[in-house]
Amino acid sequence: VQLQASGGGLVEAGSSLRLSCAASGRPSSSYSTAWFRQSPGKGREFVAAIRWPTRARYYANSVEGRLTISRDNAENTVYLQMSSLKPEDTAVYYCATGPNPITSTIRSASLYNNWGQGTQVTVSS
Repeated sequence: VQLQASGGGLVEAGSSLRLSCAASGRPSSSYSTAWFRQSPGKGREFVAAIRWPTRARYYANSVEGRLTISRDNAENTVYLQMSSLKPEDTAVYYCATGPNPITSTIRSASLYNNWGQGTQVTVSS
């Protein structure tokens, strides 16, 4: 299954963006899709995740309340709606899928075995 991330861009602080992660198929009957981000000089940081089929959602503390992860099952697409963007949200955003991990580890990048190519989000102050 190939993942295609899109929707990034250059926006001003306080703006909104919606990122999309389109999958060429469904990886399995039970899996998670997550968004991670990476800015220059930093490691890959967990942003949000959503499980299939339960649709349970998880967020990083730094984005909770501003970002919403959702999915369109018919389109095999996961979205990341971002609002009230801040300059510190500037990063390359990646989507990834992997077998459903236990909740305590869902934020770990090493548990996701299929990654998209990333989309750049730049927030100006």
